[in-house]
Amino acid sequence: MDDITLLQILLANAALLAGACLQGVAGYGIGTLAAPLLFLISPVLLPGPLILNALVLTVLMLARNRRALQIREVRFAIGGGAVGTVLAGLTLLVLSSKGFELIFGVLILAGVALSIGGLRPALNARNSILAGAASTYMGTITAVGGPPIALIYQNEKGPLVRANMSAFFLVASFFSLAALLFSGYLGVRELTLSGLTFPGVLAGFWLSGRLVNRMPFEGLRPVILAIAAVAGGAALIRGLLSL
Repeated sequence: MDDITLLQILLANAALLAGACLQGVAGYGIGTLAAPLLFLISPVLLPGPLILNALVLTVLMLARNRRALQIREVRFAIGGGAVGTVLAGLTLLVLSSKGFELIFGVLILAGVALSIGGLRPALNARNSILAGAASTYMGTITAVGGPPIALIYQNEKGPLVRANMSAFFLVASFFSLAALLFSGYLGVRELTLSGLTFPGVLAGFWLSGRLVNRMPFEGLRPVILAIAAVAGGAALIRGLLSL
């Protein structure tokens, strides 16, 4: 493609491999880790191509963890997600390309702040609705929707987290893609880029099956958040300088 090189495609596959492996182990992470890296590689890789790839990944993860799924706990988050998607679609309608960089940076840094803020909200209907709305709003615009929903599942066990969050992300991905299509951010280019970068996602999912009980997610968390903070700061600075 004219707006992206072979090297950038290879780097994007490597970023998605790492992100998909992380999500396969922890239940979320492809957005938190891969989106900031993809933005630094080329902004055209966001948000559509990443969300398309994340959709396929969540299907694979839900199939792997289906026995632990508790759908009653997910429905409130999905309801909130519908509201967040509408708000995100309206936001994208009024954003310029420079405005996208600015809000991308702000939302990425907000996600980092949520991850390190020490909040421990209970897993209940009200918090699920709020987390679902925040997650789809952030996820639609930046492809990083994990931090808000992860907050309410941080005290739950691994299989339940992976199953329920996969179910939420599956529906949220469809919501987000509908909003992107409506606002003109999803087309042939995004479909092509998602196909070119899908091998990295598939390899990361396969690798996560071998590492699910061995990978020290908490040890990697500071590195992941540092990467996200650097990319979010870079996007924010670029957006401010372009004003």
